[in-house]
Amino acid sequence: MLTDDEKSFIIYWEKNREKDKKIVSKFLYGSPYGLLFALPILVAVIFHDWYKNMIYISPTLITLIIIGVLGIAVFYTLFSMQFKWDRNEQIYKELKFKQSREDAAHL
Repeated sequence: MLTDDEKSFIIYWEKNREKDKKIVSKFLYGSPYGLLFALPILVAVIFHDWYKNMIYISPTLITLIIIGVLGIAVFYTLFSMQFKWDRNEQIYKELKFKQSREDAAHL
């Protein structure tokens, strides 16, 4: 027997699965996580004066580091949102199988 939470998840996922599958949606909803992941690295590189033993970083090198860190943030964003979508899809398939098995048992 499906619980109310499981039934509400099935309804939610049937309504939102195609929308959440698009790459633009993944990027928009996941970008705060990616930027939160990359922010400490950017802060440490941009404000490098606090650590006196750190090597000199030229402005062109800072630009390259920022581009690299933003690339990592985009990758982290898309990867984590794809993982979340796959996890929700797997839960949805398991619940639909459970529901179909219960419906067959009631016949």
